[in-house]
Parts: sequence; structure tokens; C-alpha cells
Amino acid sequence: MAKQSKKLSMDIGISESDRKKIADGLSALLADSYTLYLMTHNFHWNVTGPQFNTLHTMFMTQYTEQWTALDLIAERIRALGFPAPGTYKEFVKLASIKEVDGVPKATDMIRHLVSAQEATARTARKLFPVVDEANDQPTADLLTQRMDVHEKTAWMLRSLLED
Repeated sequence: MAKQSKKLSMDIGISESDRKKIADGLSALLADSYTLYLMTHNFHWNVTGPQFNTLHTMFMTQYTEQWTALDLIAERIRALGFPAPGTYKEFVKLASIKEVDGVPKATDMIRHLVSAQEATARTARKLFPVVDEANDQPTADLLTQRMDVHEKTAWMLRSLLED
């Protein structure tokens, strides 16, 4: 006879409804982050042209950082008591970033990545009022760190497009 698991109650000082709102917002952030990760890795594999070595290396640094962030975001969702999304179907539904068709030229790759970095920062920032209202410092810290990374990376990529 199989044991039935029962869900233990959770009391971390944040109401279940607030934890759900935060987990939903983090799920959107996870979806954007995963889409950004995949886009960056794709561009790493497929970049060509005179900036190949610079971009290939830069994209690898960016997707490696992004890969680590995925785990942090998903684990925060779990710590709040909810399942983290983990399928392409869920990510497509939740993400604000649209996938890029084909293999763009290097300069267009940079433009797509600037846009995706900024979109991910916006998704994180949009959740901040809910997190602040719920007095959820660990999530606020995570969001602050993610916004810093995405804004700085967008600036660095944008700088490559200036003459």
C-alpha cells in the first residue's frame, strides 16, 4: 500500500496568497531567463563575422551566468512552496521574450540580446512592488541582483552597437 503524502503547512511570515503572487512573478522571470539563456547559447554557437572571437567568448560568459541564475530563481519559487515551471510549453506561455527565427547577423544578434536583457530586467522590476509589500527580503535580494546583471549586460551589449 502506497503512502499518501500530505502537504505540510508553511508559515514563513508571508501569506499563501502573497507567496503565490510572488511565485507567479518569479515563474515569469524564470521563463524570460530561460528564453534569454537559450537565445544567448544559440547565438554563441552560430555567430560569424569579424567580431566572432569577441562575441563567441562574451556570449559564453553571459549564457553561463544565466544558467546559474535559472537555478536560483527556480529554487526561490520552491522555497515559497510552489512548483517551478520547467517545460518549453510553460516557458513559451509565461515569457515576454519571443524566440528569434533563423540565424541573424552578428549585429542583429546583439540587438536581440539587448532587447531580451532589458525585457528580463523589466519582468524582475515589475515584481518588486508585490515583494516589497509582502516583506520578502530574500526575493527582493534576488530581484536586485538579477536586475543589476541584466541592466549591466544590456549596457555592455548596447555599447558594441555605438560608433
